[in-house]
Amino acid sequence: MTEDRNFDDIAHKFAKNIYGSDKGEIRQVIVWEDLEQLLAKVGGQEQSLEVLDAGGGLAQMSQKLAKLGHHISLCDLSSEMLQLAKQDIEKNGLLEQYRLIHSPVQMIENHLTDKVDVVMFHAVMEWLADPKSALETVLQQVKTGGAASIMFYNHHGLVYKNVVCGNIPHVLEGMPHRKRFKLQPQKGLKPEDVYQWIEDAGFEICGKSGIRCFSDYIGNMQYTGDYQYEDVLALEKQLCRQEPYLSLGRYIHVWAKKKEKQE
Repeated sequence: MTEDRNFDDIAHKFAKNIYGSDKGEIRQVIVWEDLEQLLAKVGGQEQSLEVLDAGGGLAQMSQKLAKLGHHISLCDLSSEMLQLAKQDIEKNGLLEQYRLIHSPVQMIENHLTDKVDVVMFHAVMEWLADPKSALETVLQQVKTGGAASIMFYNHHGLVYKNVVCGNIPHVLEGMPHRKRFKLQPQKGLKPEDVYQWIEDAGFEICGKSGIRCFSDYIGNMQYTGDYQYEDVLALEKQLCRQEPYLSLGRYIHVWAKKKEKQE
């Protein structure tokens, strides 16, 4: 990408398609299981934490943290997304827990007076021209002993999905950018790169989960077996943290703790 993606033009469509669906529900269930472990690691069950939701869009996940009493700074490049988020937050009676910041994530330190206990950086990097530097900036906002929750669009999952759909020439050509699919990133990140960036920033990776390791690859063929949504969700929960399935998720969620002493 040559510039960062702003979702002002399709915010309402984004809200409906990404979160109002089974795949959005699977994503939230798996990430929330990880966040519960993260909170336990940083004492979030005993005290109120300061949380930065960087590029947080509609604040679907951070509202779950707000309901537990944590304070959220929600930052997004899109004023339209922030307005939709504010409406939803207000409807849920959580506005007092929030501070809304209209800013690119790369400029977030200009809006914070102190380091935060937890940062969430979910499904943002794949829309940025320079994901590595943005991640570094976001991770710098975490205090020593704090934690980060990072989710990114997975290169390996994108390759596999294209193959399953029969787009084999596209894969062989290196999957060049195509203008269609406004809500689908055109480029994934390689997990090994992201893991290295996180560790280089002074964090210890505590857990990884594949998001939709199976559901996105199930075809609509006539002779597929009988199953319900609940079966797919159970399968995802059972195997999403095991290789090789983890590394084939459409997204990968990583949570990590900032080391007390930097090496």
